[in-house]
Amino acid sequence: MNGRSVMAIVIGLAFSAGALAQSMSKDQYQSGKDDIAATYKAAAAACGSFAANAKDICQAEADGKRSVAKADLEARYKPSVDASYNVRVARADADYSVAREKCDDKAGNVKDVCVKEAKANSIAAKADAKAWMKTANADQAATDKGNAARKDATSDKRDADYAVAREKCDAFAGNVKDNCVSNAKAKFGKS
Repeated sequence: MNGRSVMAIVIGLAFSAGALAQSMSKDQYQSGKDDIAATYKAAAAACGSFAANAKDICQAEADGKRSVAKADLEARYKPSVDASYNVRVARADADYSVAREKCDDKAGNVKDVCVKEAKANSIAAKADAKAWMKTANADQAATDKGNAARKDATSDKRDADYAVAREKCDAFAGNVKDNCVSNAKAKFGKS
């Protein structure tokens, strides 16, 4: 394993260490931002030991990991479908930038093909992210509609049961009937 691979693994682990938490306080969020900045600074400094395109690749990896880490931090701080989508897009952009830099080591048609493949992979990743977002939004809408339907059904059943209880009270007269109606109202939440 070369030095760049080891550095990429170390950076990746540092940026993903906070991925276990689902939501966080403002202080944790600020601390996460500070950690990302410090990790990026160290990764960018480590790229100084490389030369030519290897340095460019290292820098693209550090930039990409920083972008993904920032998007992931935002998604954990304010979880939403859009925030999760932004993480996926940041990952696609980071992968594309690194792939483009790696293509610079090639020449001629091989480089052209490499660039086209990098672009195609980026487009595919973003299309998948968009499909995921639309599916997640559709799932949420369906869940909301299902919950509303269940709430309506529960209300309809309660109203029907209340009507039956009121009807049963008609068999009584005076205080007994009044108590029966009061009990029915209390039981079914009617005023």
